[in-house]
Amino acid sequence: MHQITLYTQPDCPPCEYSKLFLKEHGFDFEIKDIQKDPRAKKELIKKYQSFSTPTFVIDGTVIYGFDLEKLKNALNI
Repeated sequence: MHQITLYTQPDCPPCEYSKLFLKEHGFDFEIKDIQKDPRAKKELIKKYQSFSTPTFVIDGTVIYGFDLEKLKNALNI
């Protein structure tokens, strides 16, 4: 089982696609909304050097944006 964290925010179409993609493939994942949670935003920027959503952290691997091929590779699908 993969450990997946998805950094997201409201009104972000790629974030919605990301959630649907993960759900359709049966993955459990943690959502961190950077608009509602200032600590999540700080973590996204400082720890992962990302300023955009969606940002995925899958088993320690960071994927910036909704990159279908990178997601499939990271999730072995």
